[in-house]
Amino acid sequence: MPVWNPWHGCRKYSSGCKNCYVYRRDSAFGKDSSVINKTKAFDLPLKKDRNGRYKLLGSAGVVYTCMTSDFFIEEADEWRSEIWKMISLRSDLHFIIITKRIVRMSECLPENWGSGYDNVTICCTCENQEEADRRLPVFLELPIKHRHIIEEPMLSDINISKYLETGKISRVICGGESGDNARICDYEWILDSRKQCEKTGTEFYFKQTGAKFRKDGRLYNVKRKYQMSQAQKAGINIVYEKTKDHSVLFNRLSGSSFRSRFRLSERDVLYIKEKGIETIRSHANDFITKRLAPEYPENDGKQTPMRGHPVFIAQHACACCCRDCLYKWHRIEKGRKLSENEINDLVDIVMEWIQRQSENYRV
Repeated sequence: MPVWNPWHGCRKYSSGCKNCYVYRRDSAFGKDSSVINKTKAFDLPLKKDRNGRYKLLGSAGVVYTCMTSDFFIEEADEWRSEIWKMISLRSDLHFIIITKRIVRMSECLPENWGSGYDNVTICCTCENQEEADRRLPVFLELPIKHRHIIEEPMLSDINISKYLETGKISRVICGGESGDNARICDYEWILDSRKQCEKTGTEFYFKQTGAKFRKDGRLYNVKRKYQMSQAQKAGINIVYEKTKDHSVLFNRLSGSSFRSRFRLSERDVLYIKEKGIETIRSHANDFITKRLAPEYPENDGKQTPMRGHPVFIAQHACACCCRDCLYKWHRIEKGRKLSENEINDLVDIVMEWIQRQSENYRV
């Protein structure tokens, strides 16, 4: 896991910090974790090897940022602007930032943040219901492109359904607490969070059991080396692959006389070529987000014209035109807002159909 720690040290902030792993590790070396200092890795994203290549490449381009502190801690205010510049410069990497101090984020953003950097995911932690209800309303109002919720260490059952129903959260990560003084994590809490994610089309990831894990009323003391592997063995993660294979769906659609009658004309393909495929994708995202994603779409059943734009045609061909069709063909329930994952998947389906149709023409 590629990590970049531009500063080290943190002040305990809430109940989830009681047995902080940074404090536990630093104490073994007689180090005071409450002292915040810049590290030698401060400018790591800019460092290059003798061949002029960046040293920080990351696994699949993902870099976990500020893992031995909090990105939005007050002591780092004077350094953060430099960090934002490096993050902006390294658009080839995707930076994961985890914070308990989400209430400070608005005053810590760079001038060019806009609606959020494409290459940054902000993860807001909440260890119990109290912190969830304090932090998540703020989290959802901030301009962020990619949002995750982290329930770790999970100290109680946490109901975040109303926050997931906004469709703004793409993933929830749960995990217990490690260390000799770890507090109990109950498997029922984990399963309840998973159920909330399943209902709202949100990705779910069970990261680790923690040292004290209760299941079916029985308490297990799990050694550190097994905590992550035992979580994976549970087999309860929910993942929406960005490169999902839609061949089964397209085979089903081809068997429908209504769906299979839709075709792109040469004029449509010329329009796509003129505008560019990324612009067409942007149109698809806009149409689906505004006309299909709301809990109760306006004029549902008639919101997608039968002609006038290649995306409209593709929506009908792929059964992405109204909520009735979404339920029949994609098993997406009516009466709730589509999640970010579901919107992205529907856009991918529409764009794959458009790409397949465009290959039939030489223009």
